[in-house]
Amino acid sequence: MPKRTGRLLAILQTLRVRKRPVTAIELARQFDLSDRTIYRDIGTLRELGAPIEGEAGVGFILKPGFFLPPLALTDLEADALLLGLRFVAKRADQELADAAGTTLGKIAAILDPETERVMRTNGLAVGPTGRDEAELVGRVRKAIVSERKVRITYRDTSEQVTERIVWPTALGFFAETEIMVAWCECREAFRHFRLDRITSFHALEDRLPRPRRVLLAEYHAAEPEADI
Repeated sequence: MPKRTGRLLAILQTLRVRKRPVTAIELARQFDLSDRTIYRDIGTLRELGAPIEGEAGVGFILKPGFFLPPLALTDLEADALLLGLRFVAKRADQELADAAGTTLGKIAAILDPETERVMRTNGLAVGPTGRDEAELVGRVRKAIVSERKVRITYRDTSEQVTERIVWPTALGFFAETEIMVAWCECREAFRHFRLDRITSFHALEDRLPRPRRVLLAEYHAAEPEADI
């Protein structure tokens, strides 16, 4: 991709993520350019159809609803993206694994041939886990998305088996297992449930008493160091 084309896309991306007008001075400092070059680039973007509002001395803002054209990826960005998609294909349920495959196809279609070649031959791989929790991963994920209560049978580290009704809130992928974060009605607190210790999982018709985003915020407040 020509250098100026990449810069124009980067300016668009900057305007898209900013919620307030961005001055030419700020853009010039960010991209190590002169104010005059920034004004010229803004003019070019407007000619190409980008709905950029504002003027010199006030700042520029991109009107909501404008979709950027496909962005070019560096080799490192392509590697990171491919590795992430391969992780999803190995660790997630079949539905998400299929989505990872179609996403890769769409991304490959918009990359320049050289970047696509580098991405497909980067030698990065995600190894097998030695376990198969994909089906349960899918059921947990769907319960989280649908915001439904779930009845589980759980075997803890002491081999004690209990039946609980929980509110699935998040799902974390770790080296040894996947972990469901859920509010436990029995314990009246958030708990972590290893998927390899869940012996039965039944989604109920009952919806969560609070939206999942609220539960997730409550969980992070209770567990500020959590990575999930």
